[in-house]
Amino acid sequence: MADLVITNIGQIVSGNLASPLIAGDTVVVRDGRIAAVGIAQNVDQTGIEHVIDAAGCQLWPGLIDSHSHPVFGDWTPRQQVQNFIESGLHGGVTRIISAGEPHLPGRPKDAAGTKALAILATKSWSQVRPGGVKVLGGAVLLEHGLTEADFREMAREGVRIVGEIGISGVYKPEDARPMVEWAHGCGMIVLMHVGGASIPGSSVIGAREALAIGPDVASHVNGGPTAAPFKDIERLVAESQMMIEVVQAGNTARAAAVAQLLVREHALQRMIIGTDTPSGTGVIPLGVLRTMAWIASLGGVAPELTVAMASGTTAQLYSLPEGRVEVGNAADLLLVDAPKGSEATNALSALAIGDTPSVLVVVVDGVVRVAGSRNTPGGTRTVQVPWVTAGGH
Repeated sequence: MADLVITNIGQIVSGNLASPLIAGDTVVVRDGRIAAVGIAQNVDQTGIEHVIDAAGCQLWPGLIDSHSHPVFGDWTPRQQVQNFIESGLHGGVTRIISAGEPHLPGRPKDAAGTKALAILATKSWSQVRPGGVKVLGGAVLLEHGLTEADFREMAREGVRIVGEIGISGVYKPEDARPMVEWAHGCGMIVLMHVGGASIPGSSVIGAREALAIGPDVASHVNGGPTAAPFKDIERLVAESQMMIEVVQAGNTARAAAVAQLLVREHALQRMIIGTDTPSGTGVIPLGVLRTMAWIASLGGVAPELTVAMASGTTAQLYSLPEGRVEVGNAADLLLVDAPKGSEATNALSALAIGDTPSVLVVVVDGVVRVAGSRNTPGGTRTVQVPWVTAGGH
Protein backbone atom coordinates (compact mmCIF):
# COMPACT_ATOMS: atom_id res chain seq x y z
CA MET A 1 0.00 0.00 0.00
CA ALA A 2 1.57 3.26 -1.17
CA ASP A 3 -1.21 5.52 0.15
CA LEU A 4 -0.58 6.84 3.64
CA VAL A 5 -1.39 9.66 6.03
CA ILE A 6 1.03 10.71 8.76
CA THR A 7 -0.54 13.07 11.24
CA ASN A 8 0.15 14.65 14.63
CA ILE A 9 3.72 15.48 13.52
CA GLY A 10 5.66 17.64 15.97
CA GLN A 11 7.82 19.33 13.32
CA ILE A 12 8.26 18.77 9.60
CA VAL A 13 11.89 19.15 8.52
CA SER A 14 12.00 19.77 4.78
CA GLY A 15 15.48 18.72 3.62
CA ASN A 16 15.67 22.08 1.84
CA LEU A 17 18.59 24.19 3.07
CA ALA A 18 16.86 27.44 2.05
CA SER A 19 13.69 26.72 4.07
CA PRO A 20 14.48 23.86 6.42
CA LEU A 21 11.33 23.88 8.56
CA ILE A 22 7.76 23.53 7.32
CA ALA A 23 4.61 24.60 9.16
CA GLY A 24 2.10 21.79 9.49
CA ASP A 25 1.36 18.53 11.24
CA THR A 26 0.29 16.20 8.42
CA VAL A 27 1.76 14.62 5.30
CA VAL A 28 -0.42 12.79 2.78
CA VAL A 29 1.02 10.16 0.44
CA ARG A 30 -0.71 8.83 -2.66
CA ASP A 31 0.77 6.29 -5.09
CA GLY A 32 4.11 6.49 -3.32
CA ARG A 33 4.52 10.24 -3.71
CA ILE A 34 3.91 13.16 -1.41
CA ALA A 35 0.47 14.55 -2.24
CA ALA A 36 0.01 17.18 0.47
CA VAL A 37 1.88 18.81 3.36
CA GLY A 38 0.13 21.03 5.89
CA ILE A 39 -2.39 21.24 8.71
CA ALA A 40 -4.63 18.17 9.12
CA GLN A 41 -7.92 19.98 8.56
CA ASN A 42 -6.60 21.64 5.40
CA VAL A 43 -5.36 18.60 3.47
CA ASP A 44 -7.35 15.96 1.59
CA GLN A 45 -7.09 12.58 3.37
CA THR A 46 -10.11 10.95 1.77
CA GLY A 47 -9.95 7.32 0.75
CA ILE A 48 -6.77 6.49 2.67
CA GLU A 49 -7.05 3.72 5.24
CA HIS A 50 -3.49 3.61 6.55
CA VAL A 51 -2.90 6.42 9.06
CA ILE A 52 0.11 6.82 11.35
CA ASP A 53 -0.19 8.97 14.47
CA ALA A 54 3.31 10.46 14.81
CA ALA A 55 2.65 11.24 18.50
CA GLY A 56 4.58 14.50 18.23
CA CYS A 57 7.70 13.01 16.60
CA GLN A 58 9.49 14.92 13.89
CA LEU A 59 9.18 14.00 10.22
CA TRP A 60 12.33 14.16 8.09
CA PRO A 61 13.05 13.15 4.51
CA GLY A 62 14.83 9.82 4.14
CA LEU A 63 18.59 10.25 4.44
CA ILE A 64 20.96 9.82 1.48
CA ASP A 65 24.44 8.44 2.05
CA SER A 66 26.49 10.43 -0.45
CA HIS A 67 29.49 8.07 -0.31
CA SER A 68 29.22 4.30 -0.23
CA HIS A 69 31.13 1.42 -1.80
CA PRO A 70 28.65 -1.34 -2.65
CA VAL A 71 29.55 -4.16 -5.02
CA PHE A 72 26.69 -6.47 -6.03
CA GLY A 73 23.79 -7.29 -3.75
CA ASP A 74 23.75 -6.62 -0.03
CA TRP A 75 27.22 -7.97 0.71
CA THR A 76 30.59 -6.30 1.07
CA PRO A 77 33.75 -8.30 0.39
CA ARG A 78 35.76 -5.52 2.06
CA GLN A 79 34.54 -6.59 5.50
CA GLN A 80 32.78 -9.89 4.66
CA VAL A 81 29.48 -8.47 5.92
CA GLN A 82 26.02 -9.27 4.62
CA ASN A 83 22.93 -7.03 4.73
CA PHE A 84 24.85 -3.83 5.48
CA ILE A 85 22.59 -1.77 3.20
CA GLU A 86 19.41 -3.06 4.83
CA SER A 87 20.98 -2.38 8.24
CA GLY A 88 21.58 1.23 7.21
CA LEU A 89 17.85 1.53 6.53
CA HIS A 90 17.43 1.20 10.30
CA GLY A 91 19.65 4.28 10.57
CA GLY A 92 17.27 6.26 8.37
CA VAL A 93 19.15 5.83 5.06
CA THR A 94 16.74 5.32 2.16
CA ARG A 95 19.27 5.90 -0.65
CA ILE A 96 23.00 5.31 -1.09
CA ILE A 97 25.27 6.76 -3.76
CA SER A 98 28.12 4.61 -5.03
CA ALA A 99 31.51 6.30 -5.15
CA GLY A 100 32.80 3.30 -7.07
CA GLU A 101 32.89 -0.47 -6.69
CA PRO A 102 36.62 -0.91 -5.95
CA HIS A 103 36.15 -3.80 -3.53
CA LEU A 104 34.97 -6.28 -6.17
CA PRO A 105 37.29 -9.30 -6.00
CA GLY A 106 39.35 -9.30 -9.18
CA ARG A 107 38.16 -5.84 -10.19
CA PRO A 108 39.24 -5.30 -13.81
CA LYS A 109 41.76 -2.51 -14.29
CA ASP A 110 41.67 -2.19 -18.05
CA ALA A 111 39.41 0.08 -20.10
CA ALA A 112 37.06 -2.63 -21.38
CA GLY A 113 36.72 -4.22 -17.96
CA THR A 114 36.09 -1.04 -15.99
CA LYS A 115 33.48 0.07 -18.53
CA ALA A 116 31.77 -3.32 -18.39
CA LEU A 117 31.75 -3.26 -14.58
CA ALA A 118 30.17 0.19 -14.47
CA ILE A 119 27.43 -0.79 -16.91
CA LEU A 120 26.76 -4.11 -15.18
CA ALA A 121 26.59 -2.52 -11.72
CA THR A 122 24.31 0.24 -13.00
CA LYS A 123 21.87 -2.24 -14.48
CA SER A 124 22.04 -4.57 -11.47
CA TRP A 125 21.35 -1.82 -8.94
CA SER A 126 18.44 -0.51 -10.99
CA GLN A 127 16.71 -3.84 -10.23
CA VAL A 128 17.73 -4.40 -6.59
CA ARG A 129 16.63 -2.57 -3.44
CA PRO A 130 17.93 -4.23 -0.26
CA GLY A 131 15.24 -3.74 2.36
CA GLY A 132 13.75 -1.10 0.07
CA VAL A 133 16.90 1.07 -0.03
CA LYS A 134 17.54 2.71 -3.39
CA VAL A 135 21.08 2.45 -4.75
CA LEU A 136 22.56 4.74 -7.39
CA GLY A 137 25.30 2.30 -8.35
CA GLY A 138 27.71 1.71 -11.19
CA ALA A 139 30.27 4.50 -10.76
CA VAL A 140 32.98 4.05 -13.37
CA LEU A 141 36.54 3.97 -12.06
CA LEU A 142 38.93 5.65 -14.48
CA GLU A 143 41.54 3.46 -16.14
CA HIS A 144 43.97 4.14 -18.97
CA GLY A 145 42.58 3.51 -22.44
CA LEU A 146 39.04 4.83 -21.90
CA THR A 147 37.87 6.96 -24.81
CA GLU A 148 35.23 9.59 -25.37
CA ALA A 149 33.18 6.96 -27.19
CA ASP A 150 33.33 4.77 -24.09
CA PHE A 151 31.82 7.54 -22.00
CA ARG A 152 29.04 8.06 -24.53
CA GLU A 153 28.31 4.34 -24.47
CA MET A 154 28.25 4.22 -20.67
CA ALA A 155 25.93 7.21 -20.53
CA ARG A 156 23.55 5.54 -23.00
CA GLU A 157 23.49 2.48 -20.76
CA GLY A 158 22.62 4.53 -17.69
CA VAL A 159 25.98 5.20 -15.99
CA ARG A 160 25.70 8.54 -14.21
CA ILE A 161 28.76 8.76 -11.95
CA VAL A 162 32.53 8.77 -12.24
CA GLY A 163 33.77 7.10 -9.06
CA GLU A 164 36.44 8.64 -6.87
CA ILE A 165 39.38 9.71 -8.97
CA GLY A 166 42.43 8.64 -7.01
CA ILE A 167 41.44 5.08 -6.16
CA SER A 168 42.05 3.67 -9.63
CA GLY A 169 44.72 3.89 -12.34
CA VAL A 170 44.01 7.38 -13.69
CA TYR A 171 44.57 10.23 -11.23
CA LYS A 172 47.19 12.57 -12.70
CA PRO A 173 45.68 15.80 -14.07
CA GLU A 174 47.05 15.33 -17.57
CA ASP A 175 45.36 11.91 -17.80
CA ALA A 176 42.20 12.57 -15.81
CA ARG A 177 41.17 16.02 -17.06
CA PRO A 178 40.21 14.90 -20.61
CA MET A 179 38.15 12.05 -19.19
CA VAL A 180 36.39 14.40 -16.77
CA GLU A 181 35.51 16.67 -19.69
CA TRP A 182 34.10 13.69 -21.61
CA ALA A 183 32.11 12.64 -18.54
CA HIS A 184 30.71 16.14 -18.04
CA GLY A 185 29.78 16.23 -21.71
CA CYS A 186 27.68 13.12 -21.06
CA GLY A 187 26.00 14.61 -17.98
CA MET A 188 27.90 12.53 -15.43
CA ILE A 189 28.74 13.65 -11.90
CA VAL A 190 32.45 13.30 -11.11
CA LEU A 191 33.81 12.45 -7.66
CA MET A 192 37.39 12.83 -6.52
CA HIS A 193 39.26 11.36 -3.58
CA VAL A 194 40.74 14.23 -1.56
CA GLY A 195 43.14 13.62 1.32
CA GLY A 196 45.51 10.88 2.37
CA ALA A 197 45.60 7.37 0.98
CA SER A 198 42.65 5.23 2.02
CA ILE A 199 43.91 1.71 1.30
CA PRO A 200 47.07 0.28 -0.27
CA GLY A 201 47.10 1.32 -3.91
CA SER A 202 45.13 4.55 -3.51
CA SER A 203 46.73 7.96 -3.99
CA VAL A 204 47.30 11.08 -1.90
CA ILE A 205 45.33 13.87 -3.57
CA GLY A 206 45.41 17.53 -2.62
CA ALA A 207 43.95 20.82 -3.78
CA ARG A 208 46.44 21.24 -6.62
CA GLU A 209 45.35 18.02 -8.32
CA ALA A 210 41.66 18.52 -7.62
CA LEU A 211 41.63 22.06 -9.00
CA ALA A 212 43.46 20.91 -12.11
CA ILE A 213 41.11 17.99 -12.74
CA GLY A 214 37.81 19.74 -11.94
CA PRO A 215 35.47 17.20 -10.31
CA ASP A 216 31.99 18.03 -9.04
CA VAL A 217 32.59 16.61 -5.57
CA ALA A 218 35.65 16.84 -3.32
CA SER A 219 35.05 13.55 -1.56
CA HIS A 220 35.67 12.93 2.16
CA VAL A 221 37.78 16.05 2.71
CA ASN A 222 37.83 15.18 6.44
CA GLY A 223 39.52 11.92 5.57
CA GLY A 224 38.89 8.51 4.28
CA PRO A 225 40.35 8.04 6.87
CA THR A 226 43.19 10.65 6.70
CA ALA A 227 42.06 14.26 6.29
CA ALA A 228 43.34 16.64 3.66
CA PRO A 229 45.50 19.52 4.96
CA PHE A 230 43.19 22.30 6.07
CA LYS A 231 44.84 24.81 3.76
CA ASP A 232 43.94 22.53 0.83
CA ILE A 233 40.29 22.48 1.91
CA GLU A 234 40.34 26.27 2.18
CA ARG A 235 41.62 26.45 -1.41
CA LEU A 236 38.87 24.13 -2.68
CA VAL A 237 36.23 26.29 -1.02
CA ALA A 238 37.72 29.57 -2.24
CA GLU A 239 38.85 28.60 -5.75
CA SER A 240 36.11 26.25 -6.95
CA GLN A 241 32.42 25.46 -6.75
CA MET A 242 32.96 21.78 -5.88
CA MET A 243 30.63 20.16 -3.40
CA ILE A 244 32.48 19.55 -0.14
CA GLU A 245 31.81 16.14 1.38
CA VAL A 246 32.40 15.03 4.96
CA VAL A 247 32.06 11.43 6.05
CA GLN A 248 31.81 9.20 9.09
CA ALA A 249 34.93 7.18 8.23
CA GLY A 250 37.13 10.25 8.58
CA ASN A 251 38.61 12.71 11.04
CA THR A 252 36.03 14.00 13.54
CA ALA A 253 37.86 17.21 14.40
CA ARG A 254 38.40 18.01 10.71
CA ALA A 255 34.70 17.46 9.95
CA ALA A 256 33.84 20.09 12.54
CA ALA A 257 36.50 22.48 11.20
CA VAL A 258 35.18 22.08 7.65
CA ALA A 259 31.66 22.90 8.83
CA GLN A 260 32.92 25.99 10.62
CA LEU A 261 34.81 27.05 7.48
CA LEU A 262 31.72 26.72 5.32
CA VAL A 263 29.69 28.72 7.85
CA ARG A 264 32.28 31.53 7.69
CA GLU A 265 32.33 31.45 3.90
CA HIS A 266 28.51 31.34 3.64
CA ALA A 267 28.88 28.12 1.65
CA LEU A 268 26.81 25.56 3.56
CA GLN A 269 24.87 24.87 0.36
CA ARG A 270 27.99 23.04 -0.87
CA MET A 271 28.19 20.56 2.01
CA ILE A 272 27.02 16.95 1.72
CA ILE A 273 27.25 14.09 4.20
CA GLY A 274 28.16 10.45 3.64
CA THR A 275 29.82 7.53 5.38
CA ASP A 276 32.61 6.28 3.06
CA THR A 277 31.67 2.74 4.05
CA PRO A 278 32.13 -0.16 3.64
CA SER A 279 35.81 0.59 3.98
CA GLY A 280 38.75 -0.25 6.18
CA THR A 281 36.92 1.63 8.94
CA GLY A 282 34.13 -0.92 8.72
CA VAL A 283 30.38 -0.82 8.24
CA ILE A 284 28.50 1.83 10.25
CA PRO A 285 24.69 1.60 9.93
CA LEU A 286 24.20 4.84 11.90
CA GLY A 287 27.05 6.61 10.12
CA VAL A 288 25.00 9.34 8.45
CA LEU A 289 23.14 10.21 11.64
CA ARG A 290 26.38 10.27 13.62
CA THR A 291 28.05 12.56 11.09
CA MET A 292 25.07 14.90 11.22
CA ALA A 293 25.48 14.99 15.01
CA TRP A 294 29.18 15.88 14.61
CA ILE A 295 28.36 18.76 12.29
CA ALA A 296 25.58 20.11 14.50
CA SER A 297 27.23 19.70 17.90
CA LEU A 298 30.87 20.40 17.02
CA GLY A 299 30.58 22.42 13.82
CA GLY A 300 28.04 24.95 15.03
CA VAL A 301 25.54 24.22 12.26
CA ALA A 302 21.80 24.36 12.95
CA PRO A 303 20.65 20.72 13.13
CA GLU A 304 17.86 21.20 10.60
CA LEU A 305 20.51 22.22 8.07
CA THR A 306 22.40 18.97 8.62
CA VAL A 307 19.22 17.15 7.61
CA ALA A 308 19.33 18.97 4.28
CA MET A 309 23.04 18.16 3.85
CA ALA A 310 22.17 14.48 4.25
CA SER A 311 19.11 14.51 2.00
CA GLY A 312 17.92 17.32 -0.25
CA THR A 313 21.31 18.79 -1.16
CA THR A 314 22.59 15.41 -2.34
CA ALA A 315 19.31 14.68 -4.14
CA GLN A 316 19.62 17.97 -6.00
CA LEU A 317 23.20 17.19 -7.03
CA TYR A 318 22.14 13.89 -8.59
CA SER A 319 18.76 15.11 -9.89
CA LEU A 320 16.85 12.63 -7.73
CA PRO A 321 13.09 13.15 -7.17
CA GLU A 322 13.40 12.65 -3.41
CA GLY A 323 15.24 14.03 -0.41
CA ARG A 324 12.85 16.91 0.27
CA VAL A 325 9.40 16.93 1.81
CA GLU A 326 7.72 18.48 -1.20
CA VAL A 327 4.57 17.65 -3.13
CA GLY A 328 5.40 15.38 -6.06
CA ASN A 329 8.58 13.92 -4.57
CA ALA A 330 8.97 10.27 -3.67
CA ALA A 331 7.57 9.59 -0.21
CA ASP A 332 10.86 8.55 1.41
CA LEU A 333 10.21 9.69 4.96
CA LEU A 334 11.33 9.19 8.55
CA LEU A 335 9.68 9.62 11.92
CA VAL A 336 12.43 10.42 14.41
CA ASP A 337 12.70 11.41 18.04
CA ALA A 338 15.11 12.07 20.88
CA PRO A 339 16.49 8.77 22.19
CA LYS A 340 15.43 7.56 25.60
CA GLY A 341 17.68 8.98 28.30
CA SER A 342 18.85 11.95 26.25
CA GLU A 343 18.69 15.50 27.57
CA ALA A 344 17.15 16.42 24.21
CA THR A 345 13.41 16.81 23.74
CA ASN A 346 13.28 15.97 20.03
CA ALA A 347 15.42 14.64 17.20
CA LEU A 348 16.88 17.99 16.15
CA SER A 349 17.86 18.93 19.67
CA ALA A 350 19.47 15.49 19.99
CA LEU A 351 21.71 16.29 17.02
CA ALA A 352 22.53 19.67 18.54
CA ILE A 353 24.04 18.05 21.64
CA GLY A 354 25.73 15.22 19.72
CA ASP A 355 23.26 12.43 20.46
CA THR A 356 22.08 10.01 17.77
CA PRO A 357 18.33 10.39 17.21
CA SER A 358 15.94 7.49 17.46
CA VAL A 359 14.50 6.23 14.17
CA LEU A 360 10.94 5.07 14.80
CA VAL A 361 9.51 4.68 11.30
CA VAL A 362 11.07 4.53 7.82
CA VAL A 363 8.90 4.91 4.73
CA VAL A 364 10.17 4.31 1.19
CA ASP A 365 7.92 5.22 -1.74
CA GLY A 366 4.97 5.36 0.62
CA VAL A 367 5.56 1.88 2.05
CA VAL A 368 6.49 1.44 5.72
CA ARG A 369 9.77 -0.50 5.70
CA VAL A 370 10.76 -0.09 9.35
CA ALA A 371 8.50 0.21 12.37
CA GLY A 372 10.99 0.48 15.22
CA SER A 373 14.67 0.58 14.30
CA ARG A 374 16.79 -2.31 15.54
CA ASN A 375 19.90 -0.09 15.49
CA THR A 376 18.95 3.15 17.24
CA PRO A 377 17.75 3.50 20.83
CA GLY A 378 14.03 3.74 21.39
CA GLY A 379 12.45 7.16 21.33
CA THR A 380 10.92 9.19 24.11
CA ARG A 381 7.65 8.91 22.19
CA THR A 382 5.91 5.80 20.91
CA VAL A 383 4.60 5.40 17.37
CA GLN A 384 2.40 2.47 16.42
CA VAL A 385 2.10 1.07 12.88
CA PRO A 386 -0.51 -1.65 13.41
CA TRP A 387 -0.20 -3.24 9.97
CA VAL A 388 3.61 -3.69 10.16
CA THR A 389 5.57 -6.04 12.41
CA ALA A 390 7.88 -4.13 14.77
CA GLY A 391 11.43 -3.92 13.44
CA GLY A 392 10.45 -3.67 9.80
CA HIS A 393 10.20 -6.34 7.15
